[in-house]
Amino acid sequence: MVASSIECMNAVESSMPGSDFDSGVSNGPEMEVNESIELEKGLGTERRMSARIRKLKIEKARKVCYEEKSLKQSEHSSPRKKARSYQKRKGNASNGSEKVVEDKGFEIVRNMLGTDEALDLTNIEGGELMNLGLQVETVNSEGGGIVVEKSTNLRVKETLRLFNKYYLHFVQEEEQRCKKLEAERKRSKGSKEKNKDAPKDRKTPHKRPDLKAVSKMMETNGILYPTKRIGSIPGVDVGYQFFSRAEMVAVGLHRHWLNGIDYMGQSYCKGEYSSYTFPLALAIVLSGQYEDDVDNSEDVVYTGQGGNNLLGDKHQIRDQVMERGNLGLKNSMEQCLPVRVIRGHDSKSSYVGRVYTYDGLYKVVQYWPEKGLSGYTVFKFKLKRLEGQPDLTTNQVQFIRGRVPSSVSEVRGLVCDDISGGQEDVSIPATNLVDDPPVPPTGFKYCKSIQVADHVKIPVPTFGCDCKGTCIDPKICACARLNGSDFPYVHRDGGRLIEAKAVVFECGPMCSCGPGCVNRTSQRGLRYRFEVFRTPKKGWAVRSWDYIPSGAPICEYTGILKRADEVDSTSENNYIFDIDCLQTMKGLDGRERRLRDVSMPSDSCAEERISESAPEFCIDAGSTGNIARFINHSCEPNLFVQCVLSSHHDIKLARVMLFAADNIPPLQELTYDYGYALDSVMGPDGKIQQMACYCGAAGCRKRLF
Repeated sequence: MVASSIECMNAVESSMPGSDFDSGVSNGPEMEVNESIELEKGLGTERRMSARIRKLKIEKARKVCYEEKSLKQSEHSSPRKKARSYQKRKGNASNGSEKVVEDKGFEIVRNMLGTDEALDLTNIEGGELMNLGLQVETVNSEGGGIVVEKSTNLRVKETLRLFNKYYLHFVQEEEQRCKKLEAERKRSKGSKEKNKDAPKDRKTPHKRPDLKAVSKMMETNGILYPTKRIGSIPGVDVGYQFFSRAEMVAVGLHRHWLNGIDYMGQSYCKGEYSSYTFPLALAIVLSGQYEDDVDNSEDVVYTGQGGNNLLGDKHQIRDQVMERGNLGLKNSMEQCLPVRVIRGHDSKSSYVGRVYTYDGLYKVVQYWPEKGLSGYTVFKFKLKRLEGQPDLTTNQVQFIRGRVPSSVSEVRGLVCDDISGGQEDVSIPATNLVDDPPVPPTGFKYCKSIQVADHVKIPVPTFGCDCKGTCIDPKICACARLNGSDFPYVHRDGGRLIEAKAVVFECGPMCSCGPGCVNRTSQRGLRYRFEVFRTPKKGWAVRSWDYIPSGAPICEYTGILKRADEVDSTSENNYIFDIDCLQTMKGLDGRERRLRDVSMPSDSCAEERISESAPEFCIDAGSTGNIARFINHSCEPNLFVQCVLSSHHDIKLARVMLFAADNIPPLQELTYDYGYALDSVMGPDGKIQQMACYCGAAGCRKRLF
């Protein structure tokens, strides 16, 4: 879906500044190609590229080649292979041949940097490109080329998206299991004879969805850093927040979902760590599980592991022993090795009730045994934070992020109490601490639902399911059958979309189920407390005062539903959103095809009627719209776009919804990818227009288009 909404950019620029990508160098094991592809099919939005631009780029790439001998060998062995092939590396590096032999080979890198400077790229090797914030893949023996990898921050984000996809799938399994047990109990209670001999209700053993998701990640080699490592984890910056212990396992920050100390055992005594004495402590979690812990932020007195009551009252019930993690902390102190510290704290606004924050590297400076508060021997370890790291953020999380305003009266820089004018169930304040004098957002009329322009005919409501009360059985529900014989949502946290799909079929006005049906999740309006705020470079933006779990619905993109050919292409309206669901399903014009486990209704002839060259309809939010018109672009967004059909099944007129791609902490700006391809926007004079991007992401492309 291409949204021309460019609230975050103020002027079209004819020349672009040089790039300064953040470093994304990783020393850890690389992901397999199939894993990277799986992650790229997650909750991120699709990139868009017109057919003309796609053709030009293909022709340009074909002109770039290696030495004549390598090219001939490649063509002889694989005639279908392009002369210049950019591929993901599979496994670890090959024979170290990282040097590129022709100047033209860096033309694509120069384009990605977004600079016209005449860089001397002839002699650049892998290490020098890494200094530019890019990671270079090796040149393979079949005539491959260089690959500029994703930033380590994005790799962490995509790993967590994959984890959350598995997690929500297993949540759905658990919900269905519980419903089945409940139905069996009701049937059993209805029969007096069965009740006489029936055993008392027993809890059916089951595994937690988060632990199942971690197991699935391990089975599919989806753990980002499967080998334990000493020191920091690339892509996990100080202040990074996790919503569960299992998420930390998925990225390799702390490799045990229960124990407080993560350590290397004797299995690591060979190779690069052969000179160390094992075990070695790698990370600790401070979460209040021990009654003797003392935490003064920069200095920590940590109680060793073992001997406490696992039932949860945190009291010691036996002496601790100097082994495993305790011995690991002692050995790390004696060998001057750093330990990662993660703090867990309760959070009422978190959907899991707890948040874990990575607070950086500490060194163990002292340890001693003593009698604890319960009279048993415990080991105490004093840790001191290493200097030269970013400021400690846990206090900020607890007392700034965590203490979001409880009411509009507490907001600084308030310029509007509610931009919706009471239309939404939850007010949307606007703040401005940038302009002098501060001004509110103007020039539009707030409207929470789609307005239909003249000459646009909405299809009559289609027949729906016959489910009573709420839809439960996906094998019976007619709407679920359209979604691949399963419901796209889970009940948890008020309804969450399991994963992005080509299109989601929801229950509509002709269905017999009620408003509480899980398959009406996107129809319930705004769920979270949002704020529209002014930024120095990006105009107006949107953030939430609440934690938002991945897959949660954010809002619908509303405005005036128009025919695409009725939009004035010469106007400065930057709020046009093309409804290109079918083009995405077909993978047209460079769009990435999403998982299409849906069944198009027999009465829908959209694929035959629609023009494949361009979307037929769009949403114009220039003069009227809702909070979605203020959501900015990001090259590494935390939202994604999802087409939804509910009242009818005409895919050309699908509703455009925004969902959370990640677990989003309070006060983090909400963004999605506008989907422009570089050099894809033409001005009235036929010349290519360029616009700078100020999203600030580690992997920012530096240009919106």
